[in-house]
Amino acid sequence: MTAPDPVPSPSVPGADGAPSLRRVVAAAGDLLADAGVPSAHHDAAALAAFVLGVPRFEPALAGLEPAGFRARYAEVVERRRRREPLQHIVGEAGFRHVVLAVEPGVFVPRPETESVAQRAVDEAAAVAASGRPPLVVDLCCGAGGIAVSVAFEVPAARVVAVDLSAQAVALTGRNADRAGVRPERLVVADATADDVLADLEGAVDVVVANPPYIPPDAVPLDAEVRDHDPDLALYGGGADGLLVPRGVVRTAARLLRTGGLLVMEHAEVQASAARAMADGAFEDITTGTDLTGRDRMLLARRSGRAVVRDSPS
Repeated sequence: MTAPDPVPSPSVPGADGAPSLRRVVAAAGDLLADAGVPSAHHDAAALAAFVLGVPRFEPALAGLEPAGFRARYAEVVERRRRREPLQHIVGEAGFRHVVLAVEPGVFVPRPETESVAQRAVDEAAAVAASGRPPLVVDLCCGAGGIAVSVAFEVPAARVVAVDLSAQAVALTGRNADRAGVRPERLVVADATADDVLADLEGAVDVVVANPPYIPPDAVPLDAEVRDHDPDLALYGGGADGLLVPRGVVRTAARLLRTGGLLVMEHAEVQASAARAMADGAFEDITTGTDLTGRDRMLLARRSGRAVVRDSPS
């Protein structure tokens, strides 16, 4: 079935007699808003910029509608109306100081994870300032936002990125190339395995992770997440969604040097449980907040105590 044209011609022409792009984009924003799309008018402008081949939609562009714009714009607006992620349509997403390639099959990086990356960057920078190149491990790296940001913002850092998805690891490598950085190692592996990165045990300064942590019965409401992000990157396993995060904490305890920092994203309601995971092998255990002030990350330093292995279930 042919999709309806979401951007009808405005009734009033622009000053030069041509339809106003601003009116076209505003109509698209209204249509997206009616469909329940978050940030509808922002996305309409972003899609216009994408079709026009410019970094952003500026008022100076609002006077003219280039030939062929309407049909191409209607196509991408319809995709967004059907709740395909904006990042999949335009093929990229900004993350801190880098622009990441984004593709279906790999978790789309979110702004809240920038706060997690900030803690890792700050710690790596502090180690570098002491005169030693920091070793940073990004577990469950996805598209590579954290790993690439640390390598980009702390040039002295040695960065290792790990993900169970070979597609994600390959995308991290391409995003590192885009940013002009070179991670020390990109590894396809289970971040919770007892032998992952065994050669780095006790040598890592920062372990940072945005693991899957959604419980099995907490299906995301947003269609962009529910229908497009891979289950592997969403659902953390176990009744509480914290099976993978617990494994990440165990791996961090094994890899970190004494005093090394663990930074791990979690859901707001999991803050207490996340702190409990770190009890034993870690000290200075706290909860950090994201850009909106919500409790969204575990912060803990490796103590000198021995790692306590989970007993077999």
